[in-house]
Amino acid sequence: MGNAVVAWKQRLFEELARGSDLLCLEVLGRQFTVRWGLAVTRQQRESMGSAWARCASSREPVLPPPPMEPTDNLPFTATVIGRSLKHDGGMFHVRAASFAELAESLTSRLTVEAILANAGGLTMLHACGVAHPATGAVVALVAKSGTGKTTAASVLAKTYGYVTDETVAIRPDGSVVPYPKPLSVKQGPGTPKRQVGPGELGLHPAPARPFIQSIVLLNRVQSERPAAPALERVPLADAVLALIPDSSSQGDLREPLQSLCRLIDTVGGVWQVTYSEAADLPAALDPLFRTQLQKQHGAKPERKASAAGGTRLGPIPDRYIRRAAAKDAVAIGDDLLVMLDNQIVRLSGIGPAIWAASASPLPPDQLAEAVGEVHGTPKGYRDAVALALQQLIAASVLEQGGQ
Repeated sequence: MGNAVVAWKQRLFEELARGSDLLCLEVLGRQFTVRWGLAVTRQQRESMGSAWARCASSREPVLPPPPMEPTDNLPFTATVIGRSLKHDGGMFHVRAASFAELAESLTSRLTVEAILANAGGLTMLHACGVAHPATGAVVALVAKSGTGKTTAASVLAKTYGYVTDETVAIRPDGSVVPYPKPLSVKQGPGTPKRQVGPGELGLHPAPARPFIQSIVLLNRVQSERPAAPALERVPLADAVLALIPDSSSQGDLREPLQSLCRLIDTVGGVWQVTYSEAADLPAALDPLFRTQLQKQHGAKPERKASAAGGTRLGPIPDRYIRRAAAKDAVAIGDDLLVMLDNQIVRLSGIGPAIWAASASPLPPDQLAEAVGEVHGTPKGYRDAVALALQQLIAASVLEQGGQ
């Protein structure tokens, strides 16, 4: 009976595949199989197969069940089943009023599912990525949605290899996992983005072994008189604060701030390119694809790791103060960056001394004395410490017993 079921499933899969009812994909190392609903025409299925061709999977697929029944309002449907080392058998349905909406929703959902599957294993920057075709050196261009990533990718990848227009995924060894998804091209206000295959746009394929070479913040400015693009380094603390909101699941990594700082060190710092026209980007970014000699000349700021939150030993005594539990903290120069559950706080001035002294609960006067040992005791310093403590308590960086 078991062999008969296996044979039946294999025949069904072959018949579905011949009819283009299945789309088998590899997205950031996770395998997906998409099964189209009846409303999706043969031409539409083939167009999606072409758009996703560079993510096609050669592994043996898992057969999804039939899609959900269409409705009058949502006639276009698809069922997707995913498989990875961490998550096996995850399934979801997609329904939409039009094929364009279905295609856009599917692209977004596949990206999210793959990111979740890789949480804690990869550094994933919300960026487009292009790679030097000979060396494999990848430049990641970080920006929020709607601020120029796709346009930059479509311009740069006519010279360099197209890695992704969405998520640059970096392994701990610096190698990059390509995600050459369809580019999501705007069609107009209120209209779903069109999913266009990189081949249709004439974009070069990614090289076989891409690795991260440079990280760049995209800063597109509107100007009546476009100026020449400017490339400048970003201070380390500013770079970390800029990258964290434009990364996915960074907080799930071990030592999320320190690991990001190590990555930034590896690529010789973060750059920002300020530009008006995407056509100017290839020339502006050309130096960042060259050898790593330039990196070795970049000054690396002195940085030391700081204890994150420590083990909680019970309740805090009334009016005593202790620092909040943190996922990670890192000292950069005179500043301290602290990652809490849902935010990153930059501590300057006396803030780092307060953080260091409050590893265990202390009354406010003893905290003031500890800060005084580091920064001195000028007139009014206790009032300054008291004000800082209240501000840090209000920001949930510190906790006070009895509150």
